[in-house]
Amino acid sequence: MSRASATVAVFRPDDDRIDDAVSVLESLGVDPAPDPMLAVESADAAPRTDADFVVLTSKTGAELVAEAGWKPGNSSVCAIGPATADALREVGYDVDIVPEEYTSSGLVSRLADEVDGARVEVARSDHGSDVLLAGLEAAGAYVHETILYRLVRPDGSGSTVDLAAEGDLDAACFTSSLTVEHFLEAARARENGRSEGNDELAGLDGLNAAVVGVIGEPTAETAVELGVDVDVVASEATFEALARETVAELE
Repeated sequence: MSRASATVAVFRPDDDRIDDAVSVLESLGVDPAPDPMLAVESADAAPRTDADFVVLTSKTGAELVAEAGWKPGNSSVCAIGPATADALREVGYDVDIVPEEYTSSGLVSRLADEVDGARVEVARSDHGSDVLLAGLEAAGAYVHETILYRLVRPDGSGSTVDLAAEGDLDAACFTSSLTVEHFLEAARARENGRSEGNDELAGLDGLNAAVVGVIGEPTAETAVELGVDVDVVASEATFEALARETVAELE
């Protein structure tokens, strides 16, 4: 298949992240199909100020703690990856720790030798992986989680479900388990709104006929559990790697 004729879905939030993702896909010579599957609802919360380590896991989290006026004090600020670290620095925070592997398990491995007996604050969305909390606790940390925001499926999402159901989707880039879940939610909503009643299967079948790329093993596991055939697990947890490797699979 020619890249120029390929339609590739992307599900990032409707802000500069989806704009950046569209630019990446365009640079790879494909036709992006942006379909924001995540919207943010702030929980009006801020991390604790008495922790030895504070873990942030997203650009959204960085922006919300800055808006809340949170001060890290003597805490070591940890970012799950370079995108989060850049977002934290952009809003005025120093970042002390970024793991070599940009995943929950990578961050646990990075902190494992330092957190025994330490207080670790994890500030993130309501859909964070249990791997991070369980891993830190197993390393001997006293872990507290603050929910900074909730992730919901925005109204009007699901245009790529139509593409998939109609056989017009060539690839999809899923950046979290929740984007997979929301795609299938949108498929069910489409089914409920139509009389013929088989549109979820049509959307899922169409997705499985496309190249499906995911950003990490947790997302891959969720997708497989939900009946999605995964073709690509990105070699690193960045959208650039996910897009590049998913598009390469089209050739």
